Amino acid sequence: MFLSQLKIIGFKSFALKTEIHFKEGLTAIIGPNGCGKSNIVDAIRWVLGEQKYSALRSSKMEDVIFNGTIKYPAKNVAEVTIIIENNKNILPMEYDEVSITRRLYRSGESEYLINGNKCRLKDIINLFLDTGMGSHAYSIIEQQMIHALLSDKRDDRKNIFDEAAGIMKYKDRKKEALQKLNANDSDLARVNDLILEIEKNVRSLKRQAAKANKYLSLEEEKKEKEIF
Repeated sequence: MFLSQLKIIGFKSFALKTEIHFKEGLTAIIGPNGCGKSNIVDAIRWVLGEQKYSALRSSKMEDVIFNGTIKYPAKNVAEVTIIIENNKNILPMEYDEVSITRRLYRSGESEYLINGNKCRLKDIINLFLDTGMGSHAYSIIEQQMIHALLSDKRDDRKNIFDEAAGIMKYKDRKKEALQKLNANDSDLARVNDLILEIEKNVRSLKRQAAKANKYLSLEEEKKEKEIF
């Protein structure tokens, strides 16, 4: 499995449609400071599901949409597509070629597509779990991740090793299961509160019903005595 093609339009500094083809071996992108080299890495990270605009070197997510220049007008949508050669069936799909697309509109609406079909962000994240690819996987190494590998903090290194060992999928499933259990515990606590409240109301209603029955009994007795 390898990244074979990257298509960018309207993302950051890419006003015009740009296609980058990656062949076997090493591909290097060279240019002066400010020419947009880092935007290519940002585009790959973004299409793989990155949700933190700070990780994309932006102050808000809408900043990734091309904002216009003197020569080119601003875009209303940013779109990035990557094409993955799934020749070893590492991705759990029957296709030899898998395309992932992400779009962001200035209105704030987002779209995610797998092979042209709309999907959820979660579907893309689950697709790349334990494959080494992903917005924070070890296939995209940046300066911050190098610091994490060399850090004295155990958890910083452990996350990268867990991804490489192929256990992140199970850790995510465990985390999701624990979240559901916690949600169920909260629901049960709420149900117990409702039961206590209902029982309190039932006791009050029983007292009221007893008084009502006593009243009806006395009222009947009163009528009989009046008739007598």
